[in-house]
Amino acid sequence: MLAVVEIGGNQFIVKKGDIIDVKKQDVAVKKKMSVPALLISDEEGKETKIGNPTVKDSKVEFKVLEQFKGEKVRVFKMKAKKRYTRNKGFRPHLTKLEVLSIA
Repeated sequence: MLAVVEIGGNQFIVKKGDIIDVKKQDVAVKKKMSVPALLISDEEGKETKIGNPTVKDSKVEFKVLEQFKGEKVRVFKMKAKKRYTRNKGFRPHLTKLEVLSIA
């Protein structure tokens, strides 16, 4: 089974056993969370359920594996011939999730 879920403003295609990194969720480590699915399909794509906006009575369960900071993103600004430069760094807070079940 494949499912499309929306977490933190981003959509992910997931199947059972997948591990994904999403924007920080307010759930403790080793706890479970569930999200409704936007689309559910089998592996071949023969049987597909499309939601409006979510599939009725659908649930994708996740287990929170860890809360961590992502790779550093550099933000660099420069104006040519004006001796103006700014360099900033940013590390986003992320959550690692494992898909337990799709129903």
